[in-house]
Amino acid sequence: MKKLFGVTVAMVTPFDAKDQVDIKALSALTEMLVTQGVDCLYPCGTTGEMLRLSALERKNVAKTVVETANKRLPVFIHVGAMTLHETIELAKHAVEIGADGIGVVTPQFFGATDRELENYFVTVAKSVPDNFPVYLYNIPQCAANNIKPALAAKIQQQCKNVIGIKYSFADNNTTLSYLAVAEGFSVLHGYDKLFLGLLDAGCDGTVSGCACVFPEPFVNMYKAYIAGNYQEAKQWQQFCVKFSDALKSGANMAIFKSALTMRGLDGGHMRLPQLDLLPEENQQLKENLTQLCKEAGITFSLN
Repeated sequence: MKKLFGVTVAMVTPFDAKDQVDIKALSALTEMLVTQGVDCLYPCGTTGEMLRLSALERKNVAKTVVETANKRLPVFIHVGAMTLHETIELAKHAVEIGADGIGVVTPQFFGATDRELENYFVTVAKSVPDNFPVYLYNIPQCAANNIKPALAAKIQQQCKNVIGIKYSFADNNTTLSYLAVAEGFSVLHGYDKLFLGLLDAGCDGTVSGCACVFPEPFVNMYKAYIAGNYQEAKQWQQFCVKFSDALKSGANMAIFKSALTMRGLDGGHMRLPQLDLLPEENQQLKENLTQLCKEAGITFSLN
């Protein structure tokens, strides 16, 4: 079964001026990321404003990314939703459109016991073919529920297509415990500021929203690491941190969308109640990123 690895990009969802998913802009974004050499794509997750999208919109986003990528790199669709029924619907759709796998976040807002979480993930994993890869997705600071390493192991023992976890909380001890869940259990981390250190710890890669806007430092760091050029990897890791800081590490997706537009793509708008950046915020962001690109030797414009 395919696994996520390297620079896995958490993709934004661009909305047009009429608040519709901008399929053309999404296709162009996908093409840019493929061309820039990222390793995997991960649409419809937190960065993609998943809970602001209807099931039909999520299906359209997933289909667009899969078709545009056209098997040039793995595409894993995030399918976690507010109900188990919708999660399974989206999971089956991912299989139908030829995605390479899925990610499934914990239930959100309402607290869930370990027994409830186990039932949830096992039910979803068994709703798709047993050779179709499934990643657990744990972001407890947002979802209000947490997947303990022992629970992940229990789920994996029942569903061999649960091949890994995406963990988006800066807790190194838990990360190390996930790496011991089972032989070959894949751990991807959302804390992209620590990309190099997480690779050294044994993680397979990062799931990065910042790399959706500036894939270059992350791709360059990973390539240097894989090639054994550790000093070069350390240098690019410093830029991964700087770009993550400049982009606020995904604290506001409007920053990602504005920065993409500045680079020459149509990043689109935010969906209410979230708002686009103010003009003065855009100006400051552009100045910061322009200077950072000069420092890193990265071309600011993608055109």
